[in-house]
Amino acid sequence: MREFKGRPPGAGAGDMSRLTEALRPSIALTPRQAGDARRMRREGKEPPEIAALLDVPMDEVEKALCQMRMPRPETTRGTLNVTLAAHAVVMRERQGNEPLWVTMDRLLDELFRLRAEAGRRVSPPRNSARRRTPEAPLLDLMGSARRH
Repeated sequence: MREFKGRPPGAGAGDMSRLTEALRPSIALTPRQAGDARRMRREGKEPPEIAALLDVPMDEVEKALCQMRMPRPETTRGTLNVTLAAHAVVMRERQGNEPLWVTMDRLLDELFRLRAEAGRRVSPPRNSARRRTPEAPLLDLMGSARRH
């Protein structure tokens, strides 16, 4: 096990920013009531039903629910944490000004297609690694990286 280098997170790590907290409207619910309202909302209850169950004003329930974080059902993009070498490969493979996610989708589609083709082959030709395939430039780059 490696020893931690650097400073560990402070006692307030992960807390809400004071500025964010100051900008939010005050809620006339106790922290417990606000938590219960959010839990009920996650369970599928509607705001009027939550207000009736907690016996609190509807506008206070709505304020508590507006500050609630909900997972998105489908994210539109993600972060790809790669080395600088992998980034350079992706940038070389980019076609024109296409978004990077399009480039990544295309490269991954190509990789999966090539793997499927390789799995169907019984024995690959001996010089297949040296042969240049214009439809698979990433494989050429990966092959040249292995030789160096």
